[in-house]
Amino acid sequence: MSRDVVPTYVGTSFHVCSDRAADISRSGSRTSSLISSPSSVRTVTRRQSTSANTLLTLDPRRSRSPSRTESGDLIVRQPAKRVPLVRRTQHEAGPATPQSSAMSDAAKIQLVCTLGPASLDPDVIRKLDARGVDLFRLNLSHTGLEELAATVEFFRRHSEAPLSLDTEGAQVRCGSVVPDLVLAQGAEVELTADEVQGSADRLSLRPRSTFQALRPRSRVGIDFHGVLLRVIETGPASARAVVDRGGRIGSNKAVTIDPSPILPALTDKDVAAIAIGRRMGIDHYALSFATSGRAVRRIRELIPPGAHLISKIESRAGVQNMDGIIEASDAVLLDRGDLSREVPLEEVPYYQKAIARRANRLRKPLYVATNLLESMVLNSRPTVAEVNDVANTLLDGAHGLVLAAETAIGVDPVGAVDMVKRAIEAFERIPVGLDFTAPGAETDGALLTLR
Repeated sequence: MSRDVVPTYVGTSFHVCSDRAADISRSGSRTSSLISSPSSVRTVTRRQSTSANTLLTLDPRRSRSPSRTESGDLIVRQPAKRVPLVRRTQHEAGPATPQSSAMSDAAKIQLVCTLGPASLDPDVIRKLDARGVDLFRLNLSHTGLEELAATVEFFRRHSEAPLSLDTEGAQVRCGSVVPDLVLAQGAEVELTADEVQGSADRLSLRPRSTFQALRPRSRVGIDFHGVLLRVIETGPASARAVVDRGGRIGSNKAVTIDPSPILPALTDKDVAAIAIGRRMGIDHYALSFATSGRAVRRIRELIPPGAHLISKIESRAGVQNMDGIIEASDAVLLDRGDLSREVPLEEVPYYQKAIARRANRLRKPLYVATNLLESMVLNSRPTVAEVNDVANTLLDGAHGLVLAAETAIGVDPVGAVDMVKRAIEAFERIPVGLDFTAPGAETDGALLTLR
């Protein structure tokens, strides 16, 4: 994808106001003093895309950012009306719908927590459960098939909350590597389909079908730290590559290949894990790296009838086919981290807004994941920027927030959940409206009207 391409915003108007406040104003669920002076509202009209999947090419003579007018005034996209949600129990299946809930647009924001070494502890699980976590997530990319049943049983001994199996999906990953592995620029590395412990000389890639797509000059990106390899020689189950950009990599990290290989929607491990999940009565599943509606229908054939399915949009193909993915799913999840490996990092916020609006228009719940409170993996407090990101994500129209590394390997999983809960409570309590006509607005700008 060209770096001059960003996602289209379906619709034609941008308004200077709080998205959440606009939702509240339309629903009538709260009283608020929104923007009431027509002269204070700047509206920008854009050509409507002919297709929801079309990507908008910006005019190179104008600013690349679709978030500002020509005069430089900041504009915020209004999302569609938020889909009502209800809290679900372990054995409730099927998507939440307006008919199944009497809740208004101010419905409870869902909180999903990923299980891992830091949270697979009886005391931590009970504390997270007591804080009202709506769904726990077990990432199959970091959970061995041989330990899956025991992990599910362990979790259920300490919580009755729903548990979701998150598949590996159509993605490439490296295998386990030695601790603190750094690849040096200019070095040669063997890539293999064999399961070996990765080193500076040899790395495993899975699935095996990945090697059918590798060609000389294929580019292989590993992990989020910018490591980039260039393939120089290929074989049926191996390849040799040169490190064009060095850096640190970890075990079981995501890999991006350009050109992208065509991969099956589910790995053999996913199919076996779903079979275990069915036997154990698991009713929640997630399809990673969903590429099309067909891929969603494929996993539907395997999971229990009526099971709740979240499809994850985290690749270029997922964005291009998001309508079919959203329509075929009970809910969708935007994984910003994996998406950022396939689209320019600075454009990810605009993809988030476009996907949020599309999900709301199609009346499907949207979850957002990755780096919400990344600093809390190592620290007890988040940054102001992270809390601001959480607020903006909710203003974009997200129905749920997903903590990944924060609760899987973070130093304080319970503290991370407490922080997100406070951010959600502030979102539901504070931003009622922006009043441009209140006393002092002519000198101080828009005033925040509190509840």
